[in-house]
Amino acid sequence: MLEISDLSAGYDGIPALRSVDFRVGPREHVAILGPNGAGKTTLLKAISGTVVPDSGSIRFDKRDLLAQAPHKRVEAGIVHVPQGRMIFASMTVADNLRLGSHRAAAQNRHDERRELVFEIFPALADMLGRDGGALSGGQQQMLAVARGVMACPRLLMLDEPSMGLAPRAADDIFEGVTRLMQSETTAMVVVEQRAHQALEVCDRAYVLESGEVSLEATSRELLADERLAAAYLGSEL
Repeated sequence: MLEISDLSAGYDGIPALRSVDFRVGPREHVAILGPNGAGKTTLLKAISGTVVPDSGSIRFDKRDLLAQAPHKRVEAGIVHVPQGRMIFASMTVADNLRLGSHRAAAQNRHDERRELVFEIFPALADMLGRDGGALSGGQQQMLAVARGVMACPRLLMLDEPSMGLAPRAADDIFEGVTRLMQSETTAMVVVEQRAHQALEVCDRAYVLESGEVSLEATSRELLADERLAAAYLGSEL
């Protein structure tokens, strides 16, 4: 589905990704792990089109993604939920969700997708009339993920969904993501610092270090091999 080859990218001449190879198959759930500054967010931005790579290729359904503008990538089904709870604070929860279904493939499925959102994050059902800015941090993150779900994505990318949240709120987010994975056939990429939880819900993982892929393995392999866990994930496991 998604095939990345020899991808390099950076900012103002400073490299953030170096010759990265990365793939996601249909219906596959892939974790991207690694320390801060490893290039994880840059990789997602290169896929969604907000960072222009210096070299390499990105193909989605065998089509050249680098030739597509960011909005065209959304229409193709690539939906990026960035870190930082990027919701519309002055708009209600209901309107935030409605904006999520602007993609052509989702416009006629608004009610159906909203019911799915309520299954994933039941708490949102009682908040439809509240402004996004009035929600707690955890609730805002639920709304950010839910808005992405509303778009009927074929590839959903979540960047640090637990970042800055209290442990209980982060657990609630992961419970919702797990329910989403169980109920949908959407391929997903999850960037996450809570490595153990990410591995528990994903099929495979890539570990990035200093902009390079230092390890690609199945989640089962990483969780089962103490030497791999100690070498690549440290105290996270």
